[in-house]
Amino acid sequence: MTQAAAAPIVLGLDPGSQRTGYAVVASAPGGKVRLIAAGALSAPAGQKLPARLAAIFKELSRIIAEHAPAEMAVEGVFTHKNARTALILGQARGVALLAGAQAGLAIYEYPPATVKKSLVGTGQASKEQVRAMAQRLAGGGRLSLDASDALALALTHLHSRRLGAVLERLR
Repeated sequence: MTQAAAAPIVLGLDPGSQRTGYAVVASAPGGKVRLIAAGALSAPAGQKLPARLAAIFKELSRIIAEHAPAEMAVEGVFTHKNARTALILGQARGVALLAGAQAGLAIYEYPPATVKKSLVGTGQASKEQVRAMAQRLAGGGRLSLDASDALALALTHLHSRRLGAVLERLR
């Protein structure tokens, strides 16, 4: 079985209550990555939080049904200076996790600093540095910051899978 056949399609998600970035990737021959789809889901402007969360859930469910990923990589919980903002982000993250869980996806979480270090080499990298490296690794065109953050999560997960496979073979 080749590495490309062994690796599943991965959905990377960067949840937000206004915009949720997503990227769907698969391993390609030679250790390369094939970018299948990427973008940002925008919640309807001017609507209250429950309606925005429902829209995020509906669109993520559609993307999952369309691309049939087996695994999902999502940004892990992080602290925020503003408790209200952290709570709202947590609710958007919960809706994203629910969409993945209902579809039966294996879900993996990565802290933002781990993603930055995985792609750029430092946990303090800027969003622009992460976007540049993610686009370079996946051969994608110019992506929004939300979509490139989601792509970075998916790439981090694929790198983690590869490392795990190498370590398993060494045992």
